[in-house]
Amino acid sequence: MPQRFLPRQKLALATAIYWFLLFYIIAALFFWYIRLQQQNQQMANFRLTELVADDPAYLQKVEKINSEAEKKTYQYQGEGATFLGIIIICAIFVFRAVRRQFRVAQQQQNFMMAITHELKTPIAVAKLNLETLQKHRLDEQKQQKLIQMTLQETNRLNTLTNNILISSQLEGGGYKLVREEFDLSSITEKIMLEFQQRFPERHFRWQIEPEIDFKGDPLLIQIMVSNLVDNAIKYAPKEGPIELNLKKKQDKIAIEVRDQGPGIPQTEKVKVFQRFYRIGSEEVRRAKGTGLGLYLCKKIASDHHGSIQVTDNQPSGCIFTIQLQSA
Repeated sequence: MPQRFLPRQKLALATAIYWFLLFYIIAALFFWYIRLQQQNQQMANFRLTELVADDPAYLQKVEKINSEAEKKTYQYQGEGATFLGIIIICAIFVFRAVRRQFRVAQQQQNFMMAITHELKTPIAVAKLNLETLQKHRLDEQKQQKLIQMTLQETNRLNTLTNNILISSQLEGGGYKLVREEFDLSSITEKIMLEFQQRFPERHFRWQIEPEIDFKGDPLLIQIMVSNLVDNAIKYAPKEGPIELNLKKKQDKIAIEVRDQGPGIPQTEKVKVFQRFYRIGSEEVRRAKGTGLGLYLCKKIASDHHGSIQVTDNQPSGCIFTIQLQSA
Protein backbone atom coordinates (compact mmCIF):
# COMPACT_ATOMS: atom_id res chain seq x y z
CA MET A 1 0.00 0.00 0.00
CA PRO A 2 1.45 3.42 -0.93
CA GLN A 3 2.84 5.24 2.05
CA ARG A 4 1.19 8.55 1.15
CA PHE A 5 -2.25 7.04 1.90
CA LEU A 6 -1.36 6.00 5.46
CA PRO A 7 -1.86 9.43 7.13
CA ARG A 8 -5.33 9.71 5.57
CA GLN A 9 -6.25 6.23 6.81
CA LYS A 10 -4.98 7.07 10.29
CA LEU A 11 -6.99 10.28 10.28
CA ALA A 12 -10.10 8.43 9.08
CA LEU A 13 -9.68 5.76 11.78
CA ALA A 14 -9.10 8.35 14.52
CA THR A 15 -12.14 10.32 13.30
CA ALA A 16 -14.35 7.20 13.33
CA ILE A 17 -13.26 6.26 16.87
CA TYR A 18 -13.74 9.85 18.02
CA TRP A 19 -17.30 10.10 16.69
CA PHE A 20 -18.18 6.69 18.13
CA LEU A 21 -16.99 7.71 21.61
CA LEU A 22 -18.74 11.07 21.33
CA PHE A 23 -22.09 9.51 20.38
CA TYR A 24 -21.64 6.91 23.11
CA ILE A 25 -21.11 9.62 25.76
CA ILE A 26 -24.13 11.60 24.53
CA ALA A 27 -26.27 8.44 24.44
CA ALA A 28 -25.15 7.59 28.00
CA LEU A 29 -26.08 11.11 29.10
CA PHE A 30 -29.60 10.75 27.69
CA PHE A 31 -29.88 7.26 29.20
CA TRP A 32 -29.08 8.51 32.70
CA TYR A 33 -31.42 11.46 32.27
CA ILE A 34 -34.28 9.08 31.43
CA ARG A 35 -33.36 6.80 34.34
CA LEU A 36 -33.24 9.70 36.79
CA GLN A 37 -36.56 11.02 35.49
CA GLN A 38 -38.15 7.60 35.89
CA GLN A 39 -36.76 7.33 39.43
CA ASN A 40 -38.07 10.81 40.22
CA GLN A 41 -41.55 9.86 38.99
CA GLN A 42 -41.48 6.59 40.94
CA MET A 43 -40.52 8.39 44.14
CA ALA A 44 -43.33 10.91 43.61
CA ASN A 45 -45.87 8.12 43.01
CA PHE A 46 -44.67 6.26 46.10
CA ARG A 47 -45.07 9.34 48.30
CA LEU A 48 -48.54 9.92 46.86
CA THR A 49 -49.60 6.38 47.77
CA GLU A 50 -48.60 7.02 51.40
CA LEU A 51 -50.99 9.96 51.75
CA VAL A 52 -54.32 9.54 53.55
CA ALA A 53 -57.26 10.73 51.53
CA ASP A 54 -59.13 11.90 54.65
CA ASP A 55 -56.26 14.18 55.63
CA PRO A 56 -57.46 17.83 55.56
CA ALA A 57 -54.10 18.86 54.04
CA TYR A 58 -54.28 16.11 51.39
CA LEU A 59 -54.50 18.45 48.39
CA GLN A 60 -51.73 20.68 49.68
CA LYS A 61 -49.46 17.63 50.17
CA VAL A 62 -50.24 16.32 46.68
CA GLU A 63 -49.46 19.69 45.20
CA LYS A 64 -46.21 19.86 47.17
CA ILE A 65 -45.11 16.39 46.01
CA ASN A 66 -45.89 17.22 42.36
CA SER A 67 -44.12 20.55 42.69
CA GLU A 68 -40.99 18.89 44.09
CA ALA A 69 -41.05 16.29 41.31
CA GLU A 70 -41.36 19.05 38.73
CA LYS A 71 -38.42 20.92 40.27
CA LYS A 72 -36.36 17.73 40.10
CA THR A 73 -37.29 17.42 36.41
CA TYR A 74 -36.12 20.97 35.72
CA GLN A 75 -32.95 20.28 37.71
CA TYR A 76 -32.14 17.17 35.66
CA GLN A 77 -32.90 19.02 32.43
CA GLY A 78 -30.66 21.96 33.39
CA GLU A 79 -27.80 19.74 34.51
CA GLY A 80 -28.16 17.56 31.42
CA ALA A 81 -28.19 20.56 29.09
CA THR A 82 -25.12 21.98 30.85
CA PHE A 83 -23.20 18.72 30.56
CA LEU A 84 -24.31 18.33 26.94
CA GLY A 85 -23.11 21.84 26.12
CA ILE A 86 -19.75 21.22 27.81
CA ILE A 87 -19.36 17.91 25.96
CA ILE A 88 -20.14 19.49 22.58
CA ILE A 89 -17.79 22.45 23.14
CA CYS A 90 -14.97 20.17 24.30
CA ALA A 91 -15.68 17.77 21.43
CA ILE A 92 -15.39 20.57 18.85
CA PHE A 93 -12.17 21.83 20.45
CA VAL A 94 -10.60 18.35 20.58
CA PHE A 95 -11.74 17.49 17.06
CA ARG A 96 -10.24 20.65 15.59
CA ALA A 97 -7.02 20.23 17.60
CA VAL A 98 -6.57 16.62 16.50
CA ARG A 99 -7.23 17.41 12.85
CA ARG A 100 -4.86 20.36 13.06
CA GLN A 101 -2.14 18.12 14.53
CA PHE A 102 -2.65 15.53 11.81
CA ARG A 103 -2.52 18.25 9.17
CA VAL A 104 0.65 19.77 10.62
CA ALA A 105 2.26 16.34 10.88
CA GLN A 106 1.41 15.64 7.24
CA GLN A 107 2.76 19.02 6.15
CA GLN A 108 5.96 18.45 8.12
CA GLN A 109 6.35 15.02 6.53
CA ASN A 110 5.88 16.55 3.07
CA PHE A 111 8.37 19.26 4.02
CA MET A 112 10.99 16.71 5.08
CA MET A 113 10.53 14.80 1.82
CA ALA A 114 10.77 18.01 -0.19
CA ILE A 115 13.76 19.34 1.72
CA THR A 116 15.62 16.06 1.27
CA HIS A 117 15.13 16.28 -2.48
CA GLU A 118 15.86 20.01 -2.58
CA LEU A 119 19.15 19.52 -0.71
CA LYS A 120 20.33 16.50 -2.65
CA THR A 121 19.65 17.88 -6.13
CA PRO A 122 21.90 20.99 -6.10
CA ILE A 123 24.65 19.10 -4.27
CA ALA A 124 24.57 16.27 -6.82
CA VAL A 125 24.55 18.69 -9.78
CA ALA A 126 27.40 20.78 -8.37
CA LYS A 127 29.44 17.65 -7.59
CA LEU A 128 28.89 16.25 -11.09
CA ASN A 129 29.88 19.54 -12.73
CA LEU A 130 33.04 19.86 -10.65
CA GLU A 131 34.02 16.25 -11.36
CA THR A 132 33.50 16.88 -15.08
CA LEU A 133 35.76 19.94 -14.94
CA GLN A 134 38.35 17.96 -13.03
CA LYS A 135 38.43 14.89 -15.29
CA HIS A 136 38.00 16.45 -18.72
CA ARG A 137 39.68 19.24 -20.60
CA LEU A 138 36.82 21.26 -21.95
CA ASP A 139 36.87 24.32 -24.13
CA GLU A 140 36.27 27.71 -22.57
CA GLN A 141 32.61 27.92 -23.55
CA LYS A 142 31.73 24.54 -22.00
CA GLN A 143 33.69 25.37 -18.86
CA GLN A 144 31.83 28.62 -18.40
CA LYS A 145 28.51 26.85 -18.93
CA LEU A 146 29.31 24.25 -16.25
CA ILE A 147 30.53 26.94 -13.87
CA GLN A 148 27.33 28.93 -14.48
CA MET A 149 25.20 25.85 -13.77
CA THR A 150 27.17 25.15 -10.58
CA LEU A 151 26.73 28.73 -9.39
CA GLN A 152 22.98 28.51 -10.03
CA GLU A 153 22.72 25.36 -7.93
CA THR A 154 24.83 26.79 -5.09
CA ASN A 155 22.71 29.95 -5.13
CA ARG A 156 19.61 27.77 -4.97
CA LEU A 157 21.12 25.85 -2.05
CA ASN A 158 22.02 29.11 -0.31
CA THR A 159 18.45 30.43 -0.74
CA LEU A 160 17.03 27.20 0.60
CA THR A 161 19.21 27.15 3.72
CA ASN A 162 18.52 30.83 4.36
CA ASN A 163 14.77 30.21 4.18
CA ILE A 164 15.02 27.30 6.62
CA LEU A 165 17.22 29.15 9.12
CA ILE A 166 15.30 32.44 8.98
CA SER A 167 11.95 30.64 9.22
CA SER A 168 13.09 28.72 12.30
CA GLN A 169 14.50 31.83 13.96
CA LEU A 170 11.45 33.98 13.23
CA GLU A 171 9.06 31.28 14.43
CA GLY A 172 11.03 30.68 17.63
CA GLY A 173 11.70 34.35 18.36
CA GLY A 174 15.45 33.86 17.98
CA TYR A 175 15.91 36.50 15.28
CA LYS A 176 16.37 40.09 16.39
CA LEU A 177 14.72 42.38 13.87
CA VAL A 178 16.94 45.25 12.73
CA ARG A 179 15.38 48.67 12.15
CA GLU A 180 17.52 50.82 9.91
CA GLU A 181 16.80 53.11 7.00
CA PHE A 182 18.03 51.92 3.60
CA ASP A 183 17.44 52.45 -0.11
CA LEU A 184 14.79 49.89 -1.06
CA SER A 185 15.05 50.84 -4.74
CA SER A 186 18.75 50.02 -4.84
CA ILE A 187 18.30 46.63 -3.12
CA THR A 188 15.41 45.66 -5.41
CA GLU A 189 17.37 46.68 -8.51
CA LYS A 190 20.30 44.55 -7.33
CA ILE A 191 18.03 41.55 -6.76
CA MET A 192 16.58 41.73 -10.27
CA LEU A 193 20.02 42.09 -11.86
CA GLU A 194 21.21 39.01 -9.97
CA PHE A 195 18.19 37.00 -11.12
CA GLN A 196 18.79 38.13 -14.69
CA GLN A 197 22.40 36.97 -14.43
CA ARG A 198 21.46 33.63 -12.84
CA PHE A 199 18.65 32.91 -15.32
CA PRO A 200 19.69 34.47 -18.65
CA GLU A 201 17.07 32.39 -20.50
CA ARG A 202 14.18 33.98 -18.57
CA HIS A 203 12.48 37.27 -19.44
CA PHE A 204 12.57 39.79 -16.58
CA ARG A 205 10.96 43.21 -16.63
CA TRP A 206 11.01 45.71 -13.81
CA GLN A 207 9.96 49.27 -13.12
CA ILE A 208 11.50 50.65 -9.95
CA GLU A 209 10.98 54.18 -8.74
CA PRO A 210 14.34 55.60 -7.64
CA GLU A 211 15.35 56.59 -4.11
CA ILE A 212 12.53 54.93 -2.18
CA ASP A 213 13.73 54.78 1.43
CA PHE A 214 12.39 52.22 3.90
CA LYS A 215 13.08 51.59 7.56
CA GLY A 216 13.37 47.91 8.41
CA ASP A 217 15.60 44.85 8.23
CA PRO A 218 17.52 44.89 4.91
CA LEU A 219 18.28 41.15 5.03
CA LEU A 220 14.66 40.14 5.62
CA ILE A 221 13.35 42.53 2.96
CA GLN A 222 15.87 41.12 0.48
CA ILE A 223 14.76 37.56 1.32
CA MET A 224 11.11 38.57 0.94
CA VAL A 225 11.56 40.10 -2.51
CA SER A 226 13.84 37.27 -3.66
CA ASN A 227 11.30 34.66 -2.57
CA LEU A 228 8.53 36.36 -4.54
CA VAL A 229 10.62 36.48 -7.71
CA ASP A 230 11.89 32.93 -7.15
CA ASN A 231 8.29 31.77 -6.70
CA ALA A 232 7.37 33.30 -10.05
CA ILE A 233 10.35 31.58 -11.71
CA LYS A 234 9.27 28.18 -10.35
CA TYR A 235 5.71 28.27 -11.60
CA ALA A 236 5.77 30.53 -14.65
CA PRO A 237 6.51 29.12 -18.13
CA LYS A 238 10.03 29.77 -19.41
CA GLU A 239 8.79 31.93 -22.26
CA GLY A 240 6.53 34.01 -20.00
CA PRO A 241 7.82 37.34 -18.62
CA ILE A 242 8.27 37.96 -14.91
CA GLU A 243 7.53 41.53 -13.93
CA LEU A 244 8.39 43.48 -10.80
CA ASN A 245 7.10 46.94 -9.99
CA LEU A 246 8.20 49.06 -7.06
CA LYS A 247 6.38 52.31 -6.47
CA LYS A 248 5.54 54.72 -3.71
CA LYS A 249 2.27 56.56 -3.26
CA GLN A 250 2.05 58.99 -0.36
CA ASP A 251 3.05 56.97 2.72
CA LYS A 252 2.60 53.52 1.10
CA ILE A 253 5.21 51.41 -0.71
CA ALA A 254 3.96 48.74 -3.09
CA ILE A 255 6.06 45.81 -4.33
CA GLU A 256 4.30 43.91 -7.09
CA VAL A 257 5.46 40.69 -8.79
CA ARG A 258 3.55 39.37 -11.81
CA ASP A 259 3.85 36.04 -13.59
CA GLN A 260 1.96 34.13 -16.25
CA GLY A 261 1.93 30.73 -14.56
CA PRO A 262 -1.02 28.39 -13.93
CA GLY A 263 -2.43 30.70 -11.25
CA ILE A 264 -3.85 29.89 -7.83
CA PRO A 265 -7.46 28.77 -7.24
CA GLN A 266 -9.56 31.19 -5.22
CA THR A 267 -9.93 28.70 -2.35
CA GLU A 268 -6.14 28.38 -2.06
CA LYS A 269 -5.20 32.06 -2.08
CA VAL A 270 -5.08 32.29 1.72
CA LYS A 271 -3.64 28.83 2.34
CA VAL A 272 -0.53 29.36 0.21
CA PHE A 273 0.89 31.65 2.91
CA GLN A 274 0.70 28.93 5.56
CA ARG A 275 3.91 27.28 6.70
CA PHE A 276 4.82 24.12 4.73
CA TYR A 277 1.63 24.42 2.66
CA ARG A 278 1.76 23.57 -1.03
CA ILE A 279 -1.16 23.33 -3.42
CA GLY A 280 -1.96 19.76 -4.32
CA SER A 281 -2.38 20.38 -8.05
CA GLU A 282 -0.14 18.51 -10.45
CA GLU A 283 1.43 21.70 -11.82
CA VAL A 284 2.66 22.80 -8.40
CA ARG A 285 3.76 19.36 -7.28
CA ARG A 286 6.10 19.17 -10.25
CA ALA A 287 7.69 22.44 -9.24
CA LYS A 288 10.54 22.67 -6.78
CA GLY A 289 9.80 24.07 -3.36
CA THR A 290 9.39 23.44 0.35
CA GLY A 291 6.35 25.54 1.25
CA LEU A 292 8.42 28.11 3.14
CA GLY A 293 8.89 30.89 0.57
CA LEU A 294 5.46 32.52 0.64
CA TYR A 295 5.13 31.85 4.38
CA LEU A 296 8.32 33.85 4.93
CA CYS A 297 7.05 36.64 2.67
CA LYS A 298 3.91 37.01 4.78
CA LYS A 299 5.82 36.71 8.05
CA ILE A 300 8.39 39.32 7.06
CA ALA A 301 5.74 41.70 5.70
CA SER A 302 3.71 41.30 8.89
CA ASP A 303 6.76 41.92 11.10
CA HIS A 304 7.28 45.18 9.20
CA HIS A 305 3.61 46.15 9.75
CA GLY A 306 2.81 45.42 6.12
CA SER A 307 0.57 43.03 4.23
CA ILE A 308 0.68 40.68 1.26
CA GLN A 309 -2.07 39.50 -1.04
CA VAL A 310 -2.39 37.51 -4.24
CA THR A 311 -4.76 38.26 -7.11
CA ASP A 312 -5.26 36.87 -10.61
CA ASN A 313 -3.19 38.11 -13.51
CA GLN A 314 -4.58 38.38 -17.03
CA PRO A 315 -4.73 36.26 -19.12
CA SER A 316 -3.17 33.84 -16.60
CA GLY A 317 -0.90 33.78 -13.60
CA CYS A 318 -0.71 35.64 -10.31
CA ILE A 319 -0.01 39.09 -8.96
CA PHE A 320 1.63 39.18 -5.52
CA THR A 321 1.41 42.61 -3.93
CA ILE A 322 3.21 43.69 -0.76
CA GLN A 323 2.14 46.90 0.97
CA LEU A 324 4.62 48.57 3.35
CA GLN A 325 4.69 51.81 5.30
CA SER A 326 7.30 54.22 3.93
CA ALA A 327 10.10 55.49 6.15
